[in-house]
Formats: sequence, structure tokens, C-alpha cells
Amino acid sequence: MKALLLREIKSFFGSPIGYLVIAIFLLLNGLFLWVFEGEFNILKSGFADLSPFFTLAPWILIFLIPAVTMRSFSDEKKQGTIELMLTKPLSTWEIVNGKFLGAFLLIVIAIIPTFIYVFVISDLGNPAGNLDMGSTMGSYFGLLFLIAAYSAIGIFTSTLSDNQIVAFIIAVFLCFVFYYGFEGMASFMGSFGDLFASFGFESHFKSMSRGVIDTRDIVYFASVTIAFLAGTVYQLKSLKW
Repeated sequence: MKALLLREIKSFFGSPIGYLVIAIFLLLNGLFLWVFEGEFNILKSGFADLSPFFTLAPWILIFLIPAVTMRSFSDEKKQGTIELMLTKPLSTWEIVNGKFLGAFLLIVIAIIPTFIYVFVISDLGNPAGNLDMGSTMGSYFGLLFLIAAYSAIGIFTSTLSDNQIVAFIIAVFLCFVFYYGFEGMASFMGSFGDLFASFGFESHFKSMSRGVIDTRDIVYFASVTIAFLAGTVYQLKSLKW
């Protein structure tokens, strides 16, 4: 699996893909948070906190992560190399985990430079250092779980078609449904609204953003991630059959 993971990382940074993903993520966040007028502009908000970043980042990642993962298996199927990959001395789970971790680590690398926002906002606070580090670190922790879930969804959809665009569209749709769909439909569920919203990513991500790491949120994200990875394994095994 380590060899496959290194191969994925090298493929990302051996082409413009890795650099484009990191640049686009940082550029979009930078423009919305520091340049464009609007609700996400930190300088205009009057508060020393990073909540605009953690509100914006999940929406950018809804499109960015599927763009990274869409080629994972769909390209292998199109090139006819997936059969060769499946005959290697690796279990199907190891192959899937290698692809998953490659995409996950690439997005994590894109997230790391945003830690500079923490120091900038802390210095801009009145007094300096007036930043809720608990909620900030909780939000970053939640973002890691969100990235893992998005990546698992993207890896899964890449097995559904040998067309990368189709895999991208399905992944964006599923990520949107899981992040906002349940929350958006909760208002129509009456007394069951809160329960229905708890099936979505946004509810659990917001819970972590308060700075309190609840095991229920961790179990939820871990379960969704594992479920989609298991679905990916099933899809690949069906090719062997």
C-alpha cells in the first residue's frame, strides 16, 4: 500500500494537478476572506475569529475534492490498467486505502498554509491574542474528518464510471447532499428536523467547530468514510467477478 500511496502522491505533484489544487484552494479562500466585500470578509466582520473560513472551506472542497478523486479509478478503467492493478500482490482494501490516502494527504497539504490565518487573526485581535483557540482547533479537526468523508465519496464515485466528468458530477452531488441536503430538508421534517439534520455532515462539523470534540461526531464521520470505502472495495471486487 505504501508504494501505491507514494505513486499517487508522485502523480499529483508530477503533473500540475497537485499544485493547481493547492493554489486554487488558497486563492479562493484568500480572495473571499481578505479581498472581496461580503459576509466572508474577515477584516470587515469586526471579530477576531476564523468562522468565515470554516464556513467557506467546506463549500470549496465540495468541488475541489471530487476534481482530485475523479481520476482515481475511472482513469484506470479507461486506460485498461485497472485489471493489472487488481492482479498485484495487494488486497483490494490496500489498493483503495492507497488511493484514498493519496487524495486525503493532498488536500491536507493544501490546508496547512491556512494556519497562517490563525497567527494573523490573533495579532489583529484587540487585545492581541484574543482568539478562541479551542473552537479554531476544533474546526480544523472537524475539517480533517470532512476532508476524509469527501475523499471517500470521491473515490467511490470514481469506480462507477470510466468517464471522469461523470464521476466528478456524481461526487459533487453526493457531497452536497451529505453536507447541506439533510440540513436543508430538516425544516420540512417538523419535530424530526433535528434528528434528520444529524444525518448530514454540516451538523456534526458545526458541533466540532464549537471546540468540543464529541465521540458521536467522530464515530459518525468515521462510519460514513468507512462505508464509502467499503462500497469502493465492493465495486472493485465486482470487476474481478
